[in-house]
Amino acid sequence: MVITVYTIEMAYARMRELQELASRSRAHQQSAASKRAAKKHAKKR
Repeated sequence: MVITVYTIEMAYARMRELQELASRSRAHQQSAASKRAAKKHAKKR
């Protein structure tokens, strides 16, 4: 029988990992979106 000990520290580390990943992907999406917007405005002129 395998008993996995899942501590508060492990949960906290995982949460921090997910938050970092989320903020990184959010920042990437924003920069990609602003690049697309810049391209759209350039095409209109």
